[in-house]
Amino acid sequence: MEAPTSTTIRCVGGIAFDDHGRLLLIRRRNDPGSGQWSLPGGRVEPGESDETAVIRELREETGLDVIPGTLIGSVRRGPYLIFDYACAVAGGVLTAGDDATDVRWSEAADLSGLEARGELVDLLYVTLRDWDALPRA
Repeated sequence: MEAPTSTTIRCVGGIAFDDHGRLLLIRRRNDPGSGQWSLPGGRVEPGESDETAVIRELREETGLDVIPGTLIGSVRRGPYLIFDYACAVAGGVLTAGDDATDVRWSEAADLSGLEARGELVDLLYVTLRDWDALPRA
């Protein structure tokens, strides 16, 4: 991982699964990746911890309340340095909001199909595969 620079934008993402082993995805409203499926997440606000940012971002984008856990991995995408955390869903109602136009639970075959059709943000599938974080269902 590259060292942060003054132009680095710290972001967080949540890797959450439902009781059936399906992965939580959002369809991005804005660039980067507008119209593509991705993990929910976003920028860490000044003075905010990663944990607080994950809770806020997932609530805003998915309507779900989550409990962040272990850091699964981090990636750099342009100026964005993204830290993705395992999350347990604690409540809420699945609803697209904020900068998500849609939200869904994705099983393994569905995620593979999205990847094959180019509907996932760049490198999401291989990154999740490398982290052993693909859906089990």
